[in-house]
Amino acid sequence: MTTRNRIKTLTQFVVERQAEYSQAKGALTRLLNDIATAAKIVNREVNAAGLADILGFEGSDNIQGEAQKKLDVFANERFIEALKGGGECCAIASEENEKIISFQNEFSDLGKYVVAIDPLDGSSNIEANVSIGTVFSIYRRKSDVGPGKLEDMLQPGVNLVAAGYVIYGSSTMLVYTTGRGVNGFTLDPSVGIFCLSHPEMKFPETSNIYSINEGNYIYFPEGVKKYIKYCQEDDAKTLRPYTSRYIGSMVADFHRNLIKGGIFIYPGTTKQPKGKLRLLYECCPVAYIAEQAGGKASDGFNRIMEIQPKTLHQRAPLFIGQKSMVEKAEEFMVKYSPEMNSAKK
Repeated sequence: MTTRNRIKTLTQFVVERQAEYSQAKGALTRLLNDIATAAKIVNREVNAAGLADILGFEGSDNIQGEAQKKLDVFANERFIEALKGGGECCAIASEENEKIISFQNEFSDLGKYVVAIDPLDGSSNIEANVSIGTVFSIYRRKSDVGPGKLEDMLQPGVNLVAAGYVIYGSSTMLVYTTGRGVNGFTLDPSVGIFCLSHPEMKFPETSNIYSINEGNYIYFPEGVKKYIKYCQEDDAKTLRPYTSRYIGSMVADFHRNLIKGGIFIYPGTTKQPKGKLRLLYECCPVAYIAEQAGGKASDGFNRIMEIQPKTLHQRAPLFIGQKSMVEKAEEFMVKYSPEMNSAKK
């Protein structure tokens, strides 16, 4: 087998990359492997969801006031178990839990990292057999040894050590970055191993896709309305009118745009001025990936990665994707909706 055709697994790739860091001791490698292991288990249940008693609602709400689905609860439990058992993580912030989950055992008390995670993004699409995902952020703890604390979690995206997502679709992929480019790994179900399939992922230089829930148009700020009209105008030089594509699962929408080019927008509205997506475990991880892939991420005015989170489940508007498209959307926000700029409030 030639070098060009040799398969490289996720573990091999992470070990090789981590060797580039002067202070690397394998902890991050093990942590990423813990996440990958849990993702394989979740993938198995997602693929068998129509055959197993795991579809439908659990009968309770999460901290967001959203009805929890059985797969939401299952995925949350699997990631918590994997991260706790691995010992490299001292605390988790999950969309499904009100407070951080601090680990207090002989291994995890010494964990160097904390993880913020949305175990199952887009779960409202489960019954429709639409792609869903997991999205995560990894930070180095700020406190000393012992159980992780809230202060360890409330860090801006610029402090991220690694971030990534798993998309469960026609194939299952894990995409991640540690600040040195973005790489994608596809799960080979026959052997249960993630293999490098998309090295050095970048947004295409030209794009003509915009992704937004236009059903909420009446509630959008004027800047977003003007940008949508701009996208729909006929101008061959700028590839307009753009194509509208919206799945309703942030991970799936972002992943498609990363591959094909485009912008994903989940703005603040008159009903939800701060938007719906959570800063720590939804906006920041995809923002990190976007920037490493040559794209951009903002709240319409400010760089997502520089926003200081004040609460665990803080929300933020999100404009993310191909850099020039995001910058054009920002122009419309600055001109027509300056009152939405949280930095000036």
